[in-house]
Amino acid sequence: MTRTQIQFPDPLYQRLKAIADEQDWSLAEVMRKAAEHFVSRFPEHPRPRAAWKFPTLDCGGDFLTDPATLRPEVDVIVQRSAS
Repeated sequence: MTRTQIQFPDPLYQRLKAIADEQDWSLAEVMRKAAEHFVSRFPEHPRPRAAWKFPTLDCGGDFLTDPATLRPEVDVIVQRSAS
C-alpha cells in the first residue's frame, strides 16, 4: 500500500469522520471505499471516440453551411487568383 496525505475542508472532514464512527471503520477505510466507488465510475479502457466531423456553422439563421462543402469553391478561387 502507498501512504499519502490529503487535505479536506473542515465540513467534509467532519462528515467523513462521522461516517467512520457510525460504521465503526477507520477514516482510512472510509477513504479507500470512497476512492474505490469513484474509480468504478470510470472505465479502465475508455471506449474510442466517434469519428470527428467538421462542424456545421450557423450563418445568420437563414441557412446552414457545412464548411466541408466550401473547400472545392475555395480551391477554384485560389487557382483563379494565382493565374
